Amino acid sequence: MNTSLTTGTPWKVIVIFAIPLLVGNAVQQMYQVFDAMIVGQHLGVNALASVGATSGILFLLVGFAWGMTSGFAIPVAQAFGAGDKLQVRRSIAAGTILTFLTGLAITVGGVALSEGILTLLQTPSELLEEAVTFAMVNFAGACITMYFNYLCAVIRAVGDSRTPLIFLVLSCGLNAGLVVLFVAHFHMGVGGAAFATILSELCAVIFCFTYIWLRMPTLRVRRTDWSQGAKQMGIHLRFGVPMGLQMSIIAIGTLVVQIRLNTLGTESVAAYTTAVRVDGLAVAFLQSIGISSSTFVAQNFGAGQKERIFLGVRQAIRIAISVALLLAITLITVGNPIVRSFVGSANENVVAMAHNYLVVNGCMYWILAILFVTRGSLQGLGKTIPPTASGFLELTMRVTTAITLGGAFGFAGIVWGNPLAWIGAVAVLIPSWIRAKRELCEGRNALPFASDIDGTDRDNDEFVVERELDFARN
Repeated sequence: MNTSLTTGTPWKVIVIFAIPLLVGNAVQQMYQVFDAMIVGQHLGVNALASVGATSGILFLLVGFAWGMTSGFAIPVAQAFGAGDKLQVRRSIAAGTILTFLTGLAITVGGVALSEGILTLLQTPSELLEEAVTFAMVNFAGACITMYFNYLCAVIRAVGDSRTPLIFLVLSCGLNAGLVVLFVAHFHMGVGGAAFATILSELCAVIFCFTYIWLRMPTLRVRRTDWSQGAKQMGIHLRFGVPMGLQMSIIAIGTLVVQIRLNTLGTESVAAYTTAVRVDGLAVAFLQSIGISSSTFVAQNFGAGQKERIFLGVRQAIRIAISVALLLAITLITVGNPIVRSFVGSANENVVAMAHNYLVVNGCMYWILAILFVTRGSLQGLGKTIPPTASGFLELTMRVTTAITLGGAFGFAGIVWGNPLAWIGAVAVLIPSWIRAKRELCEGRNALPFASDIDGTDRDNDEFVVERELDFARN
């Protein structure tokens, strides 16, 4: 059900919207954790390290796609908040076209270049063959992954964060069963684990399309909506490309870290792979609050409620910091048993290295909490340059850390890459948010599609009423 985030107590609607995102992100991370556990336990530490060796390259290209699809959904949220039904449909059509083109390019480029890039990254020879297989299967399904992310982002953009959760849970449950079937029973190796993920996401895409067609007429694109002009496509690229670039910039830093890890040996790669899986589960909670803040700001920006935006962002930051402190305590106290569930008790050196990573990152989660909320809020306003600039600074910090601290202290130095990158990003985002607030107060921000609407869509008035009734019923 599409609902409005433009009414009700700000922190309550942010939390209510974020809860399914929190659960969904946790579930998504859990099935990645489950994949790693099955691979590690049935195929061994080398296979687990092979999967980990692909993290950078997959994040670089698929992360760019994920960032773009999230950006394509922002005009949908703004138009929904403004009560503009015509622009909602046109935005969805534009995003659909651009998602397909981007996914196709990633599939062709990723499959063709996987082996060359992994070789360039100095992937250990004993890991290369399985790493190439895992990467190529993932890239072959890039269009499916993109459309799953895009459709979920669009449904969330109109205030429904519960339905994507349902589809994600179904997809993760199917993925878990397929991983066991393909890896443990059919002995398909790491390629089987990757294929299980793609197949489960394909089912989720079908679920999303079916749900939108049957239950969400607001999002049902009409034939005339597919006629996209250069201005309409440009608006969506203006949102999507910087957000995709931002993710790629972060991923380049991850690739540099991966190169340094590969020179430190298999134990370091396995420890980093394990720690990142657990860390990702914790970070997912904070990321969900950031996504919720972005949608909240976008809808209220469309509705012209600036004071509500300011109040909601302040409350979201307080909530995120509180969650960050609880996560830090949890990782510090029970991190060791969690790591052992991946690699067993026979690899104590790997356990110690991974736990050190979790402790260092956990203590700095409060900075990451501020980062996610301010970045999401700026994106909701359509401010794409500051988040991209913060991404460049994150890249600089990660590369510098990998080269200097990684060279001097090995794995112990590399674990400081994330916290230092977060500090650098926040140093850019906070002044940018202050400046954006001032511009909003002075009325210097406007909806990018406002001049493109002629007001002739007769459904718009009824749409505003429907939107508010949907919110009241929920």
